[in-house]
Amino acid sequence: MAWIKMISLEEATGALKAMYEKYIEPVGVVDNILRIHSLNPKSLRTHYDLYAHLMRGKSDLSRAQREMIAVVASAVNKCHY
Repeated sequence: MAWIKMISLEEATGALKAMYEKYIEPVGVVDNILRIHSLNPKSLRTHYDLYAHLMRGKSDLSRAQREMIAVVASAVNKCHY
């Protein structure tokens, strides 16, 4: 497994802290898939914006269909989450 340095929620400052506060989950954590961008906040924002567009933007697919595609892709890629 790869290891990527990530800045924790407690260590975050400035723009990164603001993004963490915006993207925090109801359980009080920021997903690792976003935190891997913590050394480059611009890429974090870009990643999130792309995800939001794909999952909630205008589409012929319903939200449920998009979620099902994401689950299958994660299973095929052996993602643990």
